[in-house]
Amino acid sequence: MAFEHEQREALHLLQGIENGTMSISEAAHLIDEADPALVYLLLTWLRSHYGGDHPAAEGVIGRLVELTGKHAGVKASMREGKADSIVAWFEEEHSYREFSATGFVALVVEKLEG
Repeated sequence: MAFEHEQREALHLLQGIENGTMSISEAAHLIDEADPALVYLLLTWLRSHYGGDHPAAEGVIGRLVELTGKHAGVKASMREGKADSIVAWFEEEHSYREFSATGFVALVVEKLEG
């Protein structure tokens, strides 16, 4: 696979937030180093998959709120990432809910790195 390392890192960040296995500080550090479009896509995927009806929504959304509340860089990265053409392409062609975490990360990392 062409972008294995990047995919592993993106999946690590997504699953760390999703499962609560990563501290908020560690997540913020990884976000600071990541492409803003990737950050926007990953956090939006989490929001999409953990809507109010999901049993784990409170934990996942709570971690996202804490992350964005405590680290201004996350909000700035999200704003910058939302304006990226890759985000526009994804949102025009796909739905966040149509992908598993692994499939989603593989698609967006390949598009970002390609």
